[in-house]
Amino acid sequence: MKWTPMIRLPRNPNTRVALSALAGVCVMTGAAFAAVPLYDLFCRVTGYGGTTQVADGLIGDVLDREVTVYFDANTNRDLPWDFEPLQRSITLNVGESGLAYYRATNSTDTPLTGVATFNVAPFKAGPYFSKIECFCFTEQTLQPGESIEMPVLFFVDPLIDEEDRMDDVASITLSYTFFEAETPDQPNDGRAAR
Repeated sequence: MKWTPMIRLPRNPNTRVALSALAGVCVMTGAAFAAVPLYDLFCRVTGYGGTTQVADGLIGDVLDREVTVYFDANTNRDLPWDFEPLQRSITLNVGESGLAYYRATNSTDTPLTGVATFNVAPFKAGPYFSKIECFCFTEQTLQPGESIEMPVLFFVDPLIDEEDRMDDVASITLSYTFFEAETPDQPNDGRAAR
């Protein structure tokens, strides 16, 4: 019995190259769309890149070890907002909850929607920095001239004390960056009215 392939490749070499290139483009496009959610999942599971953990509540133990948490705020150049932490730093004991606030102000004459991402430095502290409440990845729509204060409730996991490689961590920086979000009536093409 002779085997016959289901799909016959064209015999013309130019057509084969064109089809191979088209298949490569399709695979690369699919990989590009899958990369962001897969990278986000990887970072959340491993704490890679300073990704913090999300906690349902405090774990219990409060240690004598102090950590100073610094707060940083940035905006993408396509989002003309003023964005700042309302406090520069908070010093607290490991396991103790801290509450910080950030303020965003839309300094344009049009409504704009933004979404914030975050990271923690040093990166190795990411798995031990847990947020109970946070405004990250939540769209915030601000009217012209409107300001909003957004809380971050967090703690440093006492498990940080059990890791020898974490003994040198006396300060952690929590950094947020706001980007313009795509809205159904205004696609994010970097040319929003300013």
